[in-house]
Amino acid sequence: MTNQYFKLNSLFKVFHNTLVALPAPSNLSTLWNFGSLLSLCLITQLITGILLASSYSTSMELSFNIISQFMEASDTGWLLRYTHANGASLFFICLYAHTGRGMYYSSFLYTPTWMIGVTILLLTMAAAFLGYVLPVNQMSFWGASVITNLFSEVPYIGPSLVQLIWGGVTVDNPTLMRFFTFHFVLPFVILALVIIHITFLHQTGSSNPLGLNLNSDKVPFHSYFSMKDMSWVIITFTIFMFLCLYYPLILGDDENFTPANPSVTPNHIQPEWYFLFAYAILRSIPNKLGGVIALVLSVMILYTLPYTFLAKMKSSSFYPPNKMLFWAFTVIVTLLTWIGMCPVEEPYVLTGQILTILYFLYFLINPPLAMLWDSLNKI
Repeated sequence: MTNQYFKLNSLFKVFHNTLVALPAPSNLSTLWNFGSLLSLCLITQLITGILLASSYSTSMELSFNIISQFMEASDTGWLLRYTHANGASLFFICLYAHTGRGMYYSSFLYTPTWMIGVTILLLTMAAAFLGYVLPVNQMSFWGASVITNLFSEVPYIGPSLVQLIWGGVTVDNPTLMRFFTFHFVLPFVILALVIIHITFLHQTGSSNPLGLNLNSDKVPFHSYFSMKDMSWVIITFTIFMFLCLYYPLILGDDENFTPANPSVTPNHIQPEWYFLFAYAILRSIPNKLGGVIALVLSVMILYTLPYTFLAKMKSSSFYPPNKMLFWAFTVIVTLLTWIGMCPVEEPYVLTGQILTILYFLYFLINPPLAMLWDSLNKI
């Protein structure tokens, strides 16, 4: 009993120090609420995903029909599936907003926390792609065929790597089994990384809009920010459930209602909206290998931010050019998302190529411009 008491007491102290009495800068804005919203998204996806997995079969011939029957025959099957599908969109909205806030306020200078965060982003994109294929509809089947075929550009081992992923000569039952396995496992890996992410964050403390060290101006996390987080969780979840109940197909594609047909290619293959900016970058490069490299770099380049930003002013409040560049970058990503939905024809091809160049120019221009601004302010 004594040992159990000490263990419970130790757990209570850890909970109290990490969540209740955690010192947080007093000037944190609403943009810092996306971290807690991401926790809501991850929990929602885990619960609905486990329930959906209990009635799924990895079969090219049966998966589409089993999912359709599950939605029609079960009272809550349709709600589970639409909550899981639209939950992915909510996840990426919060994830992109969380990443954008880190870029705007230079939160990437907390290097370990940022690196784990970018890794979470990459794994979430991988899990979302794998899950997108599982319903085996027309768009998901051809999307899987196109994207997995990109691995053929890997030098020397490309064709063998594609066959290893497919488990044969094309997307088939072994491919679905592989995708389902990794789609089920990856969220738990992401959950572990989230715990590590939060641990690093608690060691360094949160950044703040001013980018200054505010050790003398901090308040306990509870109840100043915990209640604020809870309010936004309730508001966001209410709006999300309203969309799932009344407009569950608003972000879907018509081809999602058509079973996969390997002999008929859709007129316009496109991924979900949260991949469209990367897809636009991929197809804007005429060379296939160059397109794959640009696709990978479009996300991997986030790893370089802590090492390329060398200015002493750590926040957009003291570095005005960053405001202009960041919002220009936001417009570029939005336009790339739109280009990804457009057919591969002029003027969309040329527009996509120009936007791709501008996308990468942001990461090349921002660091030297920040250093130049530092030098001018010294003068």
